[in-house]
Amino acid sequence: MGNVTGRIAADLGIPGKSWPTPRTTESEFAALTRSDGNLDRATFGAGCYWGTESFFANNFETKRPGCVRATSVGFMGPEPPREGEFPTYKEVCTGRTGHVEVVQIVYDTTKCSYEELNEHLYTFHDPTTKNRQGNDHGPQYASVVFAHDESQRKTAEKVKAKVQRALDAGEITDYAGAKVHTAVEDATVFFPAHEDHQRYLEKRPGGYCNHRRRFSWEGVKLGRM
Repeated sequence: MGNVTGRIAADLGIPGKSWPTPRTTESEFAALTRSDGNLDRATFGAGCYWGTESFFANNFETKRPGCVRATSVGFMGPEPPREGEFPTYKEVCTGRTGHVEVVQIVYDTTKCSYEELNEHLYTFHDPTTKNRQGNDHGPQYASVVFAHDESQRKTAEKVKAKVQRALDAGEITDYAGAKVHTAVEDATVFFPAHEDHQRYLEKRPGGYCNHRRRFSWEGVKLGRM
């Protein structure tokens, strides 16, 4: 597809409005954090990666302009990959590879915090339905935060605990269960998905999505403590 950074939806033949987060090629995405010391990476699994990406590249970036610099959907597993391993979408969908559908985010640390990204994660998916989001069942749809360093791990655990406190207090009512099952794992190798699945819901605004707004942190008091 070539360099498509910043091109609008109409230029790409995409119906509807383009997302505020610029598009990047695979090589551009991989190089971003090496070119700017203010940029960092975050990796989240929250069910089907189409909707997860949309809620960060479109929804969160609309609210916090300049924070999300780029996104890419793909796969990550809790264990380091074997030499030569590169899982395909079809293989991951079997649930036997151990990989999770994830969105990897490059964000500007001067515009938003890693904690804010974690908080946003819980507003649009249900972390109480283990290995399931709506109609999507299987370990590839797990709720997972893949931490890239110890600081991210501590923040992820902190936010998870805040969500559980708010759930226990009845301040979050739109989850199916009573226990947050989100795993916090060390980040391993990110395997980008094929191009057709990148920014899928920007290309197909009416496409399949199991994510929706479940609550707003503005209405949660106990969980913010």
